[in-house]
Amino acid sequence: MNLSYWEYKTWLSDIDFTIVGSGIVGLNCALQLHKRFPKAKILILEKGFLPQGASTKNAGFACFGSISEVLSDLERHSEEEVVALVEQRWKGIQLLRNNVGDNSMDFQVHGGHELFLNSADELYQKCENRLAKINSLLKSVYGADAFHLGPNTFDFNKVKENYITNIFEGQLDTGKMINALLQLVHQAGIKILNSITVEGFSERVAGVDIKTNLFEFKSKKLLIATNGFAANLINEEVKPARAQVLITEPIQNLAIKGTFHFDEGYYYFRNVGNRILFGGGRNLDFKGEETSQFGCSKQIQGHLKKLLKEVILPNTPHQIDLRWSGIMGVGQQKKPIVKQIANHVYCGVRLGGMGIAIGSAIGKDLADLME
Repeated sequence: MNLSYWEYKTWLSDIDFTIVGSGIVGLNCALQLHKRFPKAKILILEKGFLPQGASTKNAGFACFGSISEVLSDLERHSEEEVVALVEQRWKGIQLLRNNVGDNSMDFQVHGGHELFLNSADELYQKCENRLAKINSLLKSVYGADAFHLGPNTFDFNKVKENYITNIFEGQLDTGKMINALLQLVHQAGIKILNSITVEGFSERVAGVDIKTNLFEFKSKKLLIATNGFAANLINEEVKPARAQVLITEPIQNLAIKGTFHFDEGYYYFRNVGNRILFGGGRNLDFKGEETSQFGCSKQIQGHLKKLLKEVILPNTPHQIDLRWSGIMGVGQQKKPIVKQIANHVYCGVRLGGMGIAIGSAIGKDLADLME
């Protein structure tokens, strides 16, 4: 594409910071850069017409880790590392709430409940037996006991009579959250160009040459916040992981409120008003879901439909309204990658499915790498 003098001068000249990705990390990074360098010219490039990846496609869980996830993490990490992981999520949610405001994203706290299928007796016993220990371990983060046993008040089927609830977990409206962040970015005078794919970059002494699908330009700094798509641009240990979701039509007199997990977090659901949003099943086909291609598979969607009917809504007629997928960034380690990778290039990626909880903090941390 041949751009005019005016187009280059207005949008693509004298760029101080170019951010790749307009999801939760990229937008928060831009806001922090504007706060630190109010006179800087900041440009965000987004390959989708809306923020691609997971930021507008996630389930809207404000969660910090179910008790089974915490116990699983303790098998691979030290107690100090696990506490740090949970604390990062806790502080990240508080930062998001401060930046956006609870009303702007319909933030609600109804608790996060971990269900245990009847077949998961060993896991349930393990979690119940270590509940007090985990509460003690994480009291420095929450300031109180987070996990509590509670009865199956919503009449879910084929599950243990008690769930284990984190009373501090909540939910939010993903679309409203991103829209509020976009408004803050626009108010700050930060420019966003959509439907632009960054194909590559090369460093020079004073900055970076950036090649996109439509044009090339120069920037003093390049910050990569593409998470699940990071492997297309940088050589870091992060892989794409697709997550599939469905949502029902409105259900009259739906009593279910809160966020829920089962099968060690591989399945998750919540109410969205009087609908049920249900996602997961990546464990049915790890290799097949290690993809950056959006789409839904018959295998996983069929299993979600089956579990929705048999476990979540066994006695309630319901119809599925929409199905979709999002692309997360994962790796062997749960710790995100936030670092300088070249003289003028930086990245904030590998959020491990915790973008809502840690995306704001990762964006801020990425911006704070700038000198």
